[in-house]
Amino acid sequence: MSSANTTPPVAGILHLGLGNFHRAHQAVYTRAALDAHGGDWGIVGVASRSRAVVDALRAQRLEYAVAEISPHGMSLSVPAVHSDAFVASETPERLVGSIADPAIRVVTLTVTENGYSYSAATGHLDVAEAGIAADLRGGLPRTTIGGLARGLQRRASDGGSPVTILSCDNLAENGAHTERLVREFLQLLPGGEGDEALAFLDQAVAFPSSMVDRIVPSTTDQLRDDVSAALGRRDEIPVPAEPFSMWAIEDRFAAGRPAWEAGGAVFTDEVGRYEQMKVRLLNGTHSLIAYLGALSGAETIPEAIVRPDIEGAARRVLANEYLPSIQVPSGVDIEDYERQLFDRWANIALRHRTSQVGTDGSVKLRQRVPEPAVLTLRAGAMPQQIALTVAGYLACIAPLPGFEPGPHARAMNDAARPRLAAAAATARSGVDLARAGIAEMQLLGQELAEESAFIARVGELVDIISTHGVGAAIRDCAAASEKSTTHEKELSA
Repeated sequence: MSSANTTPPVAGILHLGLGNFHRAHQAVYTRAALDAHGGDWGIVGVASRSRAVVDALRAQRLEYAVAEISPHGMSLSVPAVHSDAFVASETPERLVGSIADPAIRVVTLTVTENGYSYSAATGHLDVAEAGIAADLRGGLPRTTIGGLARGLQRRASDGGSPVTILSCDNLAENGAHTERLVREFLQLLPGGEGDEALAFLDQAVAFPSSMVDRIVPSTTDQLRDDVSAALGRRDEIPVPAEPFSMWAIEDRFAAGRPAWEAGGAVFTDEVGRYEQMKVRLLNGTHSLIAYLGALSGAETIPEAIVRPDIEGAARRVLANEYLPSIQVPSGVDIEDYERQLFDRWANIALRHRTSQVGTDGSVKLRQRVPEPAVLTLRAGAMPQQIALTVAGYLACIAPLPGFEPGPHARAMNDAARPRLAAAAATARSGVDLARAGIAEMQLLGQELAEESAFIARVGELVDIISTHGVGAAIRDCAAASEKSTTHEKELSA
């Protein structure tokens, strides 16, 4: 076990979203940067609403352990990079003041895709959302975007010291996405109230993009006990993580940055390629494994991926449907990357739950499947495994009457569940459900909403899952994929 065991460093970073991922990823890279080059780069952590982590951090001298878990054992480290922590919903004035504080030179975010208050259909700020509507009317902010905009307003009026806003969430071009939403908020303020801040953004605020990758499951009571025993003191908030970690960042900072490369971060102008590779090959395939696994009764991803039929479906979707849709970043050995993915998913010690990976599919799948699916359809083929992914999602979240998806599917949370469940309750078939979710609700965007053949295939697979089980649906897709491959070979012969 390694431990910094130092007094809290002077803060230069404000981080929004104090969950497990941040504490096992950005915090670890920041510790490496501080150890290698020093600097005032301590982190003030901001939880959105829950006090649990904040209270535990304060009780534990702002320290916690990261437990790297593999089949070979557990390795502990204590990053000790946080200088303070607070809850945004309880002290929104402090959030605004912290963003405006000239000592803060980088604001990082891990608030999940749902935390950006945007319309999935348009990609723009969702002005109908209650929190955004309230923030635009004035008063202390309730949303992440509102908080950023109000903090930058104050920073501009206080002299306008440069700052970088760095999104670390799974969003396409997350830097540009965040900047667009903040600008839209400021533009919507009445009477030119946001004009000064908009000019400040033009001159002194950077919004680089980044790609983050590390599997970080939820903390369990067993992990708390194991880590506490190893530390010799109680740790209520240890974080489990796989040994693998990756961070690709656009090197465009307005006021300096930590030397995150000391921890292995890659500074590159190919963040978009890294993002596609991760969101599609890792996340897209991960979703397939989670839904098929949950429907098969597998509690964890490792339990799912050892099943030959699920492994086969995962390899087919990755190689045949996701890989052709990406541009591989320079210097990345894609065959080695694929081998690493399957090794990571098979990490039996990590116990990453299918229900955790499958949660929020209505947001996650929209980031992962539409473009690869459309590209395959445009090439004259059916993306069988992507259709199976969507069918598995629908069967987990909104099962047809009479079908029981199992406890792991039931444990998945999804904002679209009420609407999809209502559609499932009146659906005469899987096609009705697929049409409601894909065409009418446009959960996967407008382009796929217009692909009737894809919708029909998803619906057919929902029916197969509901009537004959998920194994039958996997076999049906495998046979269809094999038939398509054979046909292509005959045409090229």
